[in-house]
Amino acid sequence: MHPLATVFAGLGFSLSLIVAIGAQNAFVLRQGLRREHVLPIVLVCAGTDALLIFAGIAGVGVLVLAAPWLLVIVRWVGVAFLVVYGVLAARRAWHPGELDPASGSGPAGLGATLAACLAFTWLNPHVYLDTVVLMGTIGNGYGESRWWFALGAALASALWFTALGFGARMLRPVFRSPVAWRVLDVLIAVTMFVIAATLALEVLAGS
Repeated sequence: MHPLATVFAGLGFSLSLIVAIGAQNAFVLRQGLRREHVLPIVLVCAGTDALLIFAGIAGVGVLVLAAPWLLVIVRWVGVAFLVVYGVLAARRAWHPGELDPASGSGPAGLGATLAACLAFTWLNPHVYLDTVVLMGTIGNGYGESRWWFALGAALASALWFTALGFGARMLRPVFRSPVAWRVLDVLIAVTMFVIAATLALEVLAGS
């Protein structure tokens, strides 16, 4: 297969996995709407995906499968984190802000924002199953062209998070209304609770 075709194969497969409503995407969207540390967040999300994708192609996925207890720990920590963030989102829904410099709380610090971003990324066990195990398995099926597949997959992640983070500003007129923020935070809270419950059920089902 031509390298360019392999790149597009990786790009398409990666987009099919990451373009979905999830905790990380909801976080990036909210930060993009508030224009808070968008570039660092995009770099962390895309960089982490690229690291895990290339690790999976290199064969780290085999190690992940060999240590299922590690994923169990990550799942429970992830459940706790998602529940806490869901509660915070639910509390924000009771006191919605708006995109007005004269109102609402100030922007969160870069350190706290990146810490939350890293937690959403690294405490999600599905990121290891999707990028390391699944992507690694599919990518290695391309033989000598597997690194082109990895390149396309990493490119898809970079394009998606860039579009999500920086494209969110086009929705800013809508979110000048406190009602819009209330709806967004309710949706974020529900998303966090549903994902947390799903992770918990997966652990209990496997025990």
